[in-house]
Parts: sequence; structure tokens; C-alpha cells
Amino acid sequence: MALPPGMAGAASGSTNGRALLHKPGPGTLPNPAARPGTDQLPEITTIVAVMLENHTYDSLLGMVPNGAGFTLGANGQPTNSNPWPLRSVIAPPERGAVLSSFPMPTPCQVDAHPYNTWEAGHTSFNEARMDGFVRSNSGPVSMGYYDASLMPFVNSLASTFPVCSRYFSSVMAQTYPNRRYFMAGTSLGLIADDLNLDVPPNGTIFEMLNNYGISWRNYYSDTPSYLIWTYLHDRPDIASNAVGIDQFYSDAAAGNLPAYSMIDPNYSTSSEENPQDVQFGDQFLSQVVNAVMKSPQWPHTLLVWTYDEGGGYYDHVPPPRAIRPDLVPPVLASTDPPGRVFNRYGFRLPSGIVSPYARPNYVSDVVHDHTSILKLIETKWNLPALTYRDAHADDLLDSVDLGSSPAFLTPPALAAPIDPTSDNSCQSTGPGTIPPPAYVTTTDRTLRRLR
Repeated sequence: MALPPGMAGAASGSTNGRALLHKPGPGTLPNPAARPGTDQLPEITTIVAVMLENHTYDSLLGMVPNGAGFTLGANGQPTNSNPWPLRSVIAPPERGAVLSSFPMPTPCQVDAHPYNTWEAGHTSFNEARMDGFVRSNSGPVSMGYYDASLMPFVNSLASTFPVCSRYFSSVMAQTYPNRRYFMAGTSLGLIADDLNLDVPPNGTIFEMLNNYGISWRNYYSDTPSYLIWTYLHDRPDIASNAVGIDQFYSDAAAGNLPAYSMIDPNYSTSSEENPQDVQFGDQFLSQVVNAVMKSPQWPHTLLVWTYDEGGGYYDHVPPPRAIRPDLVPPVLASTDPPGRVFNRYGFRLPSGIVSPYARPNYVSDVVHDHTSILKLIETKWNLPALTYRDAHADDLLDSVDLGSSPAFLTPPALAAPIDPTSDNSCQSTGPGTIPPPAYVTTTDRTLRRLR
């Protein structure tokens, strides 16, 4: 099998001369009987991926009635909670306080909180107890969630098309490491939002697509995210495929979308990172999805929507163990607790599939992460895996039925987002009182535990 530069050594099952125990590995084809670059999914001609920022599944979809979110009490409110210890970044009203998941009062987020560092993530995870979110640097706002009254479009999307209820971020860390996985199947040791000159041994999905003559574009709103891999800055064959978001809407309307589209929001206004008004992100996602559904290419399109990482918001599902992508250790700061960060996923993310072939009323419980999008692309065109992680990833195809008549050939009507420019409550009032006092309780059990 002919492999691109850098793949031959990787395919032998070793990295830097040290054997990895898990196979398959880098260079493995999804279909070894077919030549690399050959189409394996003729029903799908167009793949679109749109990634927003910094929310967990529970923080956006916890109230969607599909069984994957919060546990609800008799009053219809979540029973999920975390202890609010005295050593929280904001002091509790009394010793032994417990904070339940609560609806955010407005779509406006708190500035700088919750917190999404590797240290905060592992404190929140707390050996799979998922009870350290309020104790971490995220503080009490981590238990807040945004329901359909604030974000109607994404809730409608998750109630209509398949939702991936066990889609996890690739690493329990910040944006840049997770987006590196999204593009290359590894962060190459990165666990923080730092830029460096790292070059992944087997390149990125963009270079792989170029190697096999498969069209792609990174449509961006303010900054193309491929630049997170800084070595690509001066590559004309990559930069020429980065175009503004207006071109995406034009290409969709004209039926000129490439084989693979990667869509970036405006990272200052519509990505949903704090302290942004989340309704700008809900509006952006609706614009992208509706443009795809109205496109002449819709009958043969598969769109994946997700978020890059949890941002410090609460989720009740412990991230499971993961295949290490390579043998590169985490680059830890002096304040970071030691550990092997790359053998476990990060927190669960709001994610789903939009396609005419999507399965109605389907909730996927298959484990996915950002490398599942790589695996989908690799499966479609029989491309070699970039790392051990994407070699083992599931390709998201459980959410579609390619053997039957497409259930959504006529696109369904979805809830309209709230126009954040007309609803100025966030801008005028800010986030509101967080947490609302009604969601704080005290228990003797928690009191004993915190002594």
C-alpha cells in the first residue's frame, strides 16, 4: 500500500521506536481491500462539519426529553447536583451547601467562568465521581444550563435529527488541543491554548485530502481554525482553501460546496465561549444548517455539528478511557497535576448528525470524539488513519440509514433561533443572579463529607 510521506514508519505499529499495544494504527485503511482514495459511500457526496465552543451536553441539551440528559424530579427540574464547598472560587452561603443544576437566567454568560483548564477538568472529573465542578476553578456557574427558552434552535435540532449522546471531547483540556485532534487526530502533547511550531508526523486531514485530490474548504467567520497548526501558515495549497463564511452560503445555494467543508464561527461573537451571548451561536448554527438543507446538494449531504470542549460546564456522564493517539506525553505547566492526559476522553459534548439519511428519533449511545469526524472522512474515501486514535474511532454512521429511502429528503421545519439583536436582555442586564438562591440546599451528609 502506497502511503503519504511519514506514514510508512507509523504503519509498522511503533512511534519513536517504542511499540504501541493497540492495533490498528496509523496508515491503516478502513477498507484494506480497496485502493486509498476510492469512494466507499456513494450515497454521501458532501460532508460538512461545524464546531462551536465550550459547552457540555448537559449545559445545552440536558433538558431535551430523550433520556440522555439530566435526571428529572417530580417537579420537572434536574436532580443533578454538586457540593458547594467552602474552598470554591465563590464562597457558598453556608457550610454544607449543595448546588443543583439550574437554568441560566439570561443567554449572557459570566466572564472568565466556568474554567476549562486541564487542572479544572480533572478536579471536576474527580475520579469519575463528576462532583468537583463547583469545587474547581469553574465555580458555581458550572451548574448552569441553557434550555429551549433561551436556545430554541439547537434544542429543536437535537429533538428532530439524531443526537450523539456519548460524543466526548478528545482530551480533557482547552480549545486548541481539541481542535488539533479534530484536524490531525492528536494534540501532539498540547493541553493548553498555546501556539507552537509542532508538525504532526502524519500531517493533517487537509494534507491527506490534497494528496488524493479530494476537494475541501475551511469556511471562516473571522479566523480560519486550521491556523492552530501554525506550520500550515505558509502553505499555499492549504491557505488557498480558506475562504470567508459568506462564500459558504453562496456555495451552498449554488450547489458548489466541496467534498468536505469545515465551518468556523466568529470566535468573538458567535462561538458561544464565555462571556458571549449564546443566542448568537444558536443563530449561527441555524444559518449553517438551513443553508445546507436548502442547498441543491442536500439529498447527498451529511452534516456533523459539535462543540470543541466542555468549557467547564457540568455534565453527569464520566468520560471513558480512550486510545492514546501516540506516545507523545502531555506538556504540563508547573501548576498542573501529573498524569497521562491522552488515555481518557474529555467531557461529553452537544453533537449530532443532519442528513436526509438520518435516522428519525435516534439517540446514539456509541462512543465518539472529534476523531470520529476524521474517521467518517477516512471511511468515505478510504484514507489512511493519521494516528491510533482515529484508527480506532467510530465513524458516526450508526446515525444514518444508507440502505433505505432517506427519511429527511424533504427537510423538516426546525424552531427559529431568537434574534439576539432584537432581544437585548442579555446586553442590558448581564448574566443575572448566578446561582439562583432556590437551587442551593444544605444536607448533613455533605456537611460531614466536607469536614
